[in-house]
Amino acid sequence: MSDALTLLLAGSNSATKEEFLRERLEQPWTFKTWIPGKDRSEFLELLPQADALVGGNVIGDWPATPRLKLYQIPFAGYNWMTPKDIPNGLPFCNTYDHEIPIAEYIMLGMLDWEIGYAASVRDFGGKGWQNIGAGSGPLHGEVFGKTIGIIGYGHIGIEVAKRAKAFGMRTIGIARRERETPAPLDWLGTMTDLGKLLSESDYVLVACPQSEQTLGMINAAQFDQMKDTGVIINVARGPIIDENALYNALKNKQIGGALIDVWYDYPDDELKPEWPSKFPFQELDNIRMTPHNSGWSESLIERRWQSVADNLNRLARGDALHNLVFEGTG
Repeated sequence: MSDALTLLLAGSNSATKEEFLRERLEQPWTFKTWIPGKDRSEFLELLPQADALVGGNVIGDWPATPRLKLYQIPFAGYNWMTPKDIPNGLPFCNTYDHEIPIAEYIMLGMLDWEIGYAASVRDFGGKGWQNIGAGSGPLHGEVFGKTIGIIGYGHIGIEVAKRAKAFGMRTIGIARRERETPAPLDWLGTMTDLGKLLSESDYVLVACPQSEQTLGMINAAQFDQMKDTGVIINVARGPIIDENALYNALKNKQIGGALIDVWYDYPDDELKPEWPSKFPFQELDNIRMTPHNSGWSESLIERRWQSVADNLNRLARGDALHNLVFEGTG
């Protein structure tokens, strides 16, 4: 590839990473930036000059891009994007590296659900020895011997299974394609085995991408298949679990509870909802709610942008790209 490489950083966050990338790129690149909210004509003028585009959601009518050889997003989710949204043959890549903090978040959630650590610390710090003696209770649970069922055995599922197995849990999962069960799973099925996974699991983890096939895949019928003590965990996308069915299952104590980090209503430039759902989940006592931050550790950002730099170096060398999601068909 020619030494005269141009990188277009699109987005307010991406625009701040020029110095970080310069220090890690093996060849000299010319940097150009565009901030959404500015005149889009500037973006349309810059794009044909770029060999690579790094940034978030900039889909729309694009000009001819004969030089463009990579559209790289510095995060994982791409449910806003389809192959027809970008030029034919253009590689579209994402980044992961969030699986480590998300796996730790999930383990923390399960451990606290069993042990009640946060509540115990709060109660003892507020009441001391009132009505309690050393070692006299209340008794708590263990994750040891429990079963976690992982829906979507990808980056997140693998890291969760490693940690769960280390705690003595039984680990089962389902994936899109049939394959031999890999360590550390005890069993791996396909999506047709969802009912088996739900009925056997103490914890059900939703970790699959949102797609036409997975939208609303957990609904009232699936909650009927879960244990009445089962806990559902969602770190994927909110709408994979039917909103109404989730609320009813929790409100009616049909299942044991839920750990939810991804939602249905998010604030944006136009809408600023007070709560993340049309249902009052915050009034329930069997749900733990967090604001879509399970993956946001201090180390994540640097790891992701290092992955971006690595892929840009692969492009410059002519090597195969990593984390190729699809190629455009537009």
